[in-house]
Amino acid sequence: MNSQNTTVHMRLWHREFWLMATANLLLSMSVTMLIPVLPLWLRQWTGMDDTLTGLVMAAFAIGLFLPGAFCSYLVQRYRRNLVFIISVLVLAASMVLPFLPHSAYQSPLVVILWRVMQGAAFGLAQMVLSSTLIIDTCESHQRTEANHSATWFGRFALSLGPMTGLLLLKLSDVIYPNRLLEDCSGNLSPLNVFFVAAICCLAAVVLVLFIHFPFRIPEDGTRLMSLDRFFLPSGFPLFFNLMLVTIAIGLLMSMAVPANSYGMVMIGFLLALLAQRFVFRDAEVKSEVITGLLLMAAAMIILLASRMSPLTTPLLGLGLGIVGARFLLFFIKLSRHCQRGTSQSTFMLGWESGLAIGVGLGCACFTHHIQQLLTTALGLVVVALLMYVCFTHQWFVRHKNR
Repeated sequence: MNSQNTTVHMRLWHREFWLMATANLLLSMSVTMLIPVLPLWLRQWTGMDDTLTGLVMAAFAIGLFLPGAFCSYLVQRYRRNLVFIISVLVLAASMVLPFLPHSAYQSPLVVILWRVMQGAAFGLAQMVLSSTLIIDTCESHQRTEANHSATWFGRFALSLGPMTGLLLLKLSDVIYPNRLLEDCSGNLSPLNVFFVAAICCLAAVVLVLFIHFPFRIPEDGTRLMSLDRFFLPSGFPLFFNLMLVTIAIGLLMSMAVPANSYGMVMIGFLLALLAQRFVFRDAEVKSEVITGLLLMAAAMIILLASRMSPLTTPLLGLGLGIVGARFLLFFIKLSRHCQRGTSQSTFMLGWESGLAIGVGLGCACFTHHIQQLLTTALGLVVVALLMYVCFTHQWFVRHKNR
């Protein structure tokens, strides 16, 4: 039995899967490294107030949903890897806006539409990647493990991306203090962060170009718009429960924190991987989510008491890693035959849109009210815990299909 499982595992981690997983990491990093840096650019270089800054950050969530109804048609009508590549190239091209003359982005409407376009490009790329390309690179009996493993690469980008952005910002102040990186008042401009974000997008494209995807003849009767590979309506309770958690995390990510805090979150993610393998391997499924949410709540309570405690960020990473991985498996088990890709996209939308909304709310409403921000984030996690214990888990047990 163990020998058979090992063989399956070894076959999954082949060259093509490594390339796809790394592309997922780089694509996610290109977006997450902007989370702590973009609000700085919006306030200093475009003159936006907190409300407009929050609106721009939250607009990313709107963009995520815009291309979803066309995703199935696009991957059926055209080569699916080309759909991914074009989407990522659009995202890379969008990173040039801060390099243009100020007149190009002095209108708030232009910046909001720019952010919506970024969300649309990233959303379509992620839908194609998670619902189609990653599944295409593995055997049918490996697909759950493939989705689980590849999503972990994207999850690590939640710590690696912001940490990279903050380090680049700090390095630009030390190494490159020239007029390209400072405005007339001496405020630092994070242009190098946008440049590296574009490089991450291009690197993801290059990795996918190394993989051969066979051409598939388009199916007859493919509709222009559908929920296939986009959203699983039957999974809405899971989707909403997940969003409560990620909005809380987004609120925390809107806070100004040092780069090493995100590094400590990554330690928590590593502990979550170990916990899944050794602590929760034979445990009741319900206990896993409850433990993760309690760890997140404990971290926020510690933050309310003392923001200098080194325990908070590893606890947050540990709790979020446990909850995120388990909710992903919930979506997979909820889906019917041929709905696996749709369940992956639904999870991605709940995860990414919750983060964007949380960051937007934090920038708009809590920039100078950290105590209220932490209280709100804690409240959301408590509501998510109560919803899961009182409703979501029993609902899932009744409706799962795998």
